[in-house]
Amino acid sequence: MSSFDATGLTAHAARGLLDRGEVSSYELTRAALDRIHEVDGRVGAFVTVTEAEALEAARAADRRISDGEGGPLTGIPVQVKDNICTRGVRTTCSSRMLESYVPPYDAAVVERLRRGGAVIVGKGNLDEFAMGSSTENSAFFPTRNPWDLSRVPGGSSGGPAAAVASGECVFSLGSDTGGSIRQPAALCGVVGFKPTYGLVSRYGLVAFASSLDQIGPLTRDVTDSAMALSAIAGHDRRDSTSLEYEAPDYTRALREDLTGLRIGVPVEYFAAGIEQGVGEAAHAAIGALEDLGARVEETSLPHTEHALAVYYIIAPSEASANLARYDGVKYGYSAREAGGMWDALDRTRQDGFGPEVKRRIMLGTYALSAGYYDAYYLKAQRVRTLIAREFRAAFEDFDALVTPTSPSVAFELGEKTADPVQMYLSDILTMPANIAGIPAVSLPAGMSDGLPVGLQLLAAPLREETLFRIAYAYEQATEWHRLRPEL
Repeated sequence: MSSFDATGLTAHAARGLLDRGEVSSYELTRAALDRIHEVDGRVGAFVTVTEAEALEAARAADRRISDGEGGPLTGIPVQVKDNICTRGVRTTCSSRMLESYVPPYDAAVVERLRRGGAVIVGKGNLDEFAMGSSTENSAFFPTRNPWDLSRVPGGSSGGPAAAVASGECVFSLGSDTGGSIRQPAALCGVVGFKPTYGLVSRYGLVAFASSLDQIGPLTRDVTDSAMALSAIAGHDRRDSTSLEYEAPDYTRALREDLTGLRIGVPVEYFAAGIEQGVGEAAHAAIGALEDLGARVEETSLPHTEHALAVYYIIAPSEASANLARYDGVKYGYSAREAGGMWDALDRTRQDGFGPEVKRRIMLGTYALSAGYYDAYYLKAQRVRTLIAREFRAAFEDFDALVTPTSPSVAFELGEKTADPVQMYLSDILTMPANIAGIPAVSLPAGMSDGLPVGLQLLAAPLREETLFRIAYAYEQATEWHRLRPEL
C-alpha cells in the first residue's frame, strides 16, 4: 500500500513533485491503484485495471526522469476510455461483442501517451460503443457519480469522468461524438475538452460515427487539459481526416486577463428545459467573464433547434455502417450454435449488441434505406451545413460563445432509461459542436442541489488557444474546480 495520497493531485502539480524528486512515478502509480481498489467497487469507473503493466511503466518512467529525459506527462498515471485501442490490453467498448477482444496495436493517442512516458492504469467504462448519456448502457455495469452514488456520471465517457473526479487517475482520455466528454465532465465536476474535428487522430478509436467522433482529455483543471491536449494533438497520416496542422503548446495560452475578448451568449441555449440552478450558475459565470474584462453580448443561433434531429439521423446512419463489421467472422463475439451462415450472423448481433446499440443501428439503417435516404440522411446533411455556417458567422462577431453544458445536473440512475428521447435530450446543448466540427470545453461553474454544474465554451475551428485562455481566466477567478466529492 502507498502512503502517498494523490487523490486530488493535478498533472502539473505531480510534474513538479516528480521533477524535484519528492515522489516517484512508482509511488504515484501505486497510490492511484490503491485508490482504485478502495473506491472503484462503488464507482465502477474501470472495465480493466492494468496493475502489473502500470507498475512496470512507472519504473521505466522513473528511470527516464532520473536520466533527465522526462517530458510533461512522464510518470503520470492516466486512464483511457475503453473504446480506444491498447495493444495487449483488451478493448471492449463495454460491449459483449468485444468482451474478449485484445487489439494487436495501440491507438495513435495511446502511442503518444506511451512515447511521452505516461503510465496507463486501466480502461474506462462507457455506454456500449459510446452510445448513451449516462453510462447505464454498458454491458457490464453502470458507472456511478462520485458526488452521489445514486446518480449517473453522464456519458458516454462516464467512466473517465468519474475516475478523474474520484481520484482514481490524474487524468483520462475520452471520446466525444455528441457531448460524450463534456456532458459527463459537467455532471462530475471536472474539465472536459472536445478538440476541433481532425486535430487529434482517430486512428485506433473504435468508430461510432466517423464524421462526429473526436478524442479529448478529462482533467481536474484547465492547465492539465492544455497539457494533455498538447500531448495528443497533431497530424497522423493513418487518419484520413487528420488535419495537417502543427499543434502548439496550449499551456502558453493560459492567461488571467480577458480584456478585449468578445463572448456571445446564444439565447437558444437558455430556453425551456434548463434547470433553474443550472441557468443561475451559468448566468453567474457569464457575469464573472465580464468582470474579467470580456465584452459579453447576446446572440442567436436559430438552427440550434434542429441539431438534435440532425444528430439522430447522421450518427445512427454512420453507426449502422460502422457496426456492420461485427459479423462474428473476423473478430469479436461469434454465435457458435447456429444453423448456417445467416443464422450465425443474426444470432451474433442479437446476443452481442445491447438494446441501445440495436436501436441506433435500426434507426440508421432505416434512414439510409432506398426511398428514405433523400428524405432523412441527405436533408440532415444539408441542415448540418446550415448549422456550421451559422457558427462560422457567429465567430466573425465573437471570439467564443458561452452556454450551459448540460440542461440538468446529474440525474438518478434509472430515471431516463425507459424514455430514449428524454435521454437523448441530455446532450442537446453539446451536439451542435460535433455537427459543426468546432472545439468546445466544459468546466466546473457552480453547484446546484449539491451537484456540479458545467459551463460550456465554444470557439471557431482550431481556436483551442482562445478556449484555454477564457477557461483558465474563469477558473483562476473562482473556486469551483477545487471542490472534490467525498467518497
